[in-house]
Amino acid sequence: MSKWHKLPCSFRELQLIGTLNGGQSFRWTHDESNNEWIGVFAKTVWKLKQQDDYLNYQIIGTLHPSAANAKIDNVNFGELLEKYFRLDLNLAKYYQEWSSKDELFKSACVQFFGIRILNQEPVENLFSFICSQNNHISRISSLVEKLCTHYGEEICTHNEITYYSFPVVEKLAQAEVECNLRKLGFGYRAKFIHKAATQIVEWGGEEWFKTLKDMKYKEARQELMKLYGIGPKVADCICLMSLNHLEALPVDTHVYQIAAQNYLPHLRGKKNISEKMYVEIGDHFRKLYGDMAGWAHTI
Repeated sequence: MSKWHKLPCSFRELQLIGTLNGGQSFRWTHDESNNEWIGVFAKTVWKLKQQDDYLNYQIIGTLHPSAANAKIDNVNFGELLEKYFRLDLNLAKYYQEWSSKDELFKSACVQFFGIRILNQEPVENLFSFICSQNNHISRISSLVEKLCTHYGEEICTHNEITYYSFPVVEKLAQAEVECNLRKLGFGYRAKFIHKAATQIVEWGGEEWFKTLKDMKYKEARQELMKLYGIGPKVADCICLMSLNHLEALPVDTHVYQIAAQNYLPHLRGKKNISEKMYVEIGDHFRKLYGDMAGWAHTI
């Protein structure tokens, strides 16, 4: 296990609990006794802790491709963390800008300071959000861990818990996956996962996601919705959290209620969110907040 390292980062710029526990990623757990977080991304098991104006991190184990022959010094883990939390963006500046445009944001952001949109790996993000459909966070986390345990690579064991990387998409496209996932309790999501994985492999695997990053937001969203089981909301989650389309705004019932109550009163009392309403709500907030509307609205 490596020693603790320090990354300069004000707690006003990064609030771990709101960022890691807010339904973006499902692979982080909080140890309240010592206020540490343990989680997996970039084929690495991390411990994180905030102290003064630093983010402290420890590498528990890694399969990162650059860490050849178990020499973890070969990897700049600080850079990986900076990228993951998008620490190159000065959040205080954006909070100020969004507050000047919206009184509701101005009051909400007092409590919800330092909330960041994670820069996640698209494969993990996409299949995690397929697991999220009609589901609650503890069950989503359990399904995501099952995917990792059965189809990922073992990274290490720590405190009697074995950690696995998120599976590569080719593993999820194997013929027997749907049947296996049904036995593991995934229900109808088993078919969505297997079929979407098969399509992604046919279209070029990881490289396909790179082409989506280069597209305009609405084009990338349309491409994602060609995948089996991916509707507008999940497509927007992937655009926002993995493809750098920070204007993407996932609209669910909570977002609809906020919009109808506070911004678009003519939408009140609707039973379902129609496609037309979905677009209207997203466009309203894009007009209000600008090209990082998805981030502002998350807060």
